[in-house]
Amino acid sequence: MVSDIDKYIDLHTHSTASDGSMSPGELVRHAAKCGLHAVAITDHDTVEGVDEAADEGRKLGIEVIAGVEISANYKPEMHILGYFFNGAHDNIKPALSRLRENRDVRNPKIIKRLNELGFNISLEEVEAEVMGSVVGRPHIAKAMLKKGYVKSIEEAFDKYLSTGRPAYFKKDKLTPEEGIKEILRAGGIPVVAHPIYLYHTWSELDKLFGNLVKSGLKGIEAYYVDNSADDTGNLLRLAIKHGLLVTGGSDFHGSFKNGIEIGVGRGNLKIEYVLLEKLKKAANV
Repeated sequence: MVSDIDKYIDLHTHSTASDGSMSPGELVRHAAKCGLHAVAITDHDTVEGVDEAADEGRKLGIEVIAGVEISANYKPEMHILGYFFNGAHDNIKPALSRLRENRDVRNPKIIKRLNELGFNISLEEVEAEVMGSVVGRPHIAKAMLKKGYVKSIEEAFDKYLSTGRPAYFKKDKLTPEEGIKEILRAGGIPVVAHPIYLYHTWSELDKLFGNLVKSGLKGIEAYYVDNSADDTGNLLRLAIKHGLLVTGGSDFHGSFKNGIEIGVGRGNLKIEYVLLEKLKKAANV
């Protein structure tokens, strides 16, 4: 029997339900093959891949955690991870449906702007790249790549789709406080994803976490693929100061994020099962 000390997990992954390259079932099989004991499916603004992943997990004996990554409006964006147990993820679906409607309003605007820039791309071509329920900028980038307009997904974002680029349109989002409250209302555990991407000083993050705790924030993603050792150490200290849970993940997207492997990131991650045990305890599981 493997002790919990020797069990490793990944609490941040994406499937074809949003912008990953692997189906939920494939992702779970890959996680099992890589020796993980638990994996969370945290697709953008959807939980549609969770049930397929959970079914595969039961077959393989790997624990699957229902999760989601909600986009919140904050300088210019913050991502809030939500973790759910015992079927509670179904409760978040109405809120996520509203977020998907916002994407549906934005996508035609992006396509129209790309057409104006000389790219012959239709919304139907973009939707053909989608295997899940969420259509977003990664699928538009994939359609651009397929038609030879760019050499990579990254180039599509860097030149056209990212904030400030010619085909970028702001999406209506929840505030961080609203995202946290929606996750709590559904019975989940809200966690700030990859805090280093907020590009704050440590004192600014300290103040931010203090404010978000008042809204019900329960944790931060202190172990992340792009963290330096100092980043992780500082985040762990802030977690202790504010009484926050700690999570960790690779942000795995399959082939859509080359060089990042499930569970280990770029070889710099080793996320212990004990973090999941603490998450479960907080959820009374």
